[in-house]
Amino acid sequence: MSTDQPPPGSDEPRDRDRDSSDPFAGHPRANGSPYGSSYGDHTPGTDPYAGMPPLAHLGRRLIARIIDALLIGIPVGLVMTALIGGYDPVDGSARSTTVTLVYVLVYFLYEGLMLTRDGQTVGKKAMRIRVAVLEHGQPPVGQTGWVRAGVYALPEIVPCCGFLFWLINVLWCTWDRPYRQCLHDKAAKTVVVAAVP
Repeated sequence: MSTDQPPPGSDEPRDRDRDSSDPFAGHPRANGSPYGSSYGDHTPGTDPYAGMPPLAHLGRRLIARIIDALLIGIPVGLVMTALIGGYDPVDGSARSTTVTLVYVLVYFLYEGLMLTRDGQTVGKKAMRIRVAVLEHGQPPVGQTGWVRAGVYALPEIVPCCGFLFWLINVLWCTWDRPYRQCLHDKAAKTVVVAAVP
C-alpha cells in the first residue's frame, strides 16, 4: 500500500460507500452507515436522521399492511371455506381456530420469503417503501427477515394474548422515536424507509 495517499477523512467517502449495488450510494453517510450512528448509539445534539433515507410515512405503512392482509386473507378465506364450510372468525370454534392458524402461518411464510428476498412485500412495493436493517440499510436477508416476520405474525396463534400483543406491536411505531419502529422492527433491528428508485 502506498503511503502517498492519506486515509479517507470523515468527510471523504470510503470505498465501501461507493458500491454501485448499494441503493443508498447517492445518500450522504455518517460513519459508513446510511443511518448515522450505530443502532441505539446517539450522542446528544446529533441528528439521528443524518444520511438516512426518509422514514416511511405511517399511512403508507398501514396501507401496505392492509394490501398484504387482503392478498393473503381473501384466498385463505375462500380456500378454507371451500374445505371446511362456513365459519365465524370470532366464535372460538375449532373451525375458526383452524382458519386463523392457517392464515397466520401463510402470512408468516409470505412475509418471511418476501422480506428476505428484497425487503418488500407486495403491499410495500405498491406503497414504495421497504424494510432495511438499521445498521447498514440492506434488506433483512436470512434470520433477520424471519425474526421480523415471526414477531409480527406468530403471536396471533396464542389465544387472547396474541391479539393484544399484535395490537401493541403495530401501534408501537406511533410513539417510538427516532425510527418509528414497531416491536417486530426492534426485535429484528430493522426500520421501514422510503424505497429509493
